[in-house]
Order: sequence, then structure tokens, then C-alpha cells
Amino acid sequence: QVQLVESGGGLVQAGGSLRLSCAASGRTFSSYAMGWFRQAPGKEREFVAAINRSGGSTFYANSVKGRFTISRDNAKNTVYLQMISLKPEDTAVYYCAADAKPVRIFLASEYDYWGQGAQVAVAS
Repeated sequence: QVQLVESGGGLVQAGGSLRLSCAASGRTFSSYAMGWFRQAPGKEREFVAAINRSGGSTFYANSVKGRFTISRDNAKNTVYLQMISLKPEDTAVYYCAADAKPVRIFLASEYDYWGQGAQVAVAS
């Protein structure tokens, strides 16, 4: 069992930056690939970024590539999402998730554990 708790959301002006953190419980954090997803009102949850167990490989949705950076610190059981050059269309609830058997890391259905979400609002 893994519990995930996101933090760092908030309201920011367009062009601004935020860093989301996701703290995981348990001693097996490094055995999970980690992902960030987001869900805007009235829309389906969508893939944002993912990182493999060691942190050596990262993956991004085209819409955030070059603006968002995912990273992890296995010693701290934490995964991060650094977001710069934020746009109003980035407004959503952001969720981190843990994947025990990563194959298709772009799919939300593959992930085993989810956090409660952190609201990010970008004002124009």
C-alpha cells in the first residue's frame, strides 16, 4: 500500500511558475514509476509527465514539453513537478500516481495508487 499526498498547488499569473510535490508513504517508493496527471473541469484526466523508478528516464505530454520537469528523490520518497511558463490552459487539479508495473505509463488506468490532487489555477 502506498499513500500519496500532493502539495504546492495554488493560483499564479500566466507566465509564472509553481512546483508540485508528492510525498509517498512506505519503504518501496523506488520500486514504482511515478506519474503526474491533470483534470480540468468537464474534461477527462490526462497524462502530464512520468518518471521511471531510478529517475533516469522521463516522459512528457507534448502540451507541457519544455515547460514542465518531473523529478524524484528516492531518499525522500518524493516526486516533483516543476512548472514554468504557465498558461491558463494548464489550470486543473493535478494528481500524482504510482505504477508498480510500468508498461504504458501514459494511461491512467495502469496506475495503482493516486493522491488526492492539488489545484493549480493560472490567471490570464
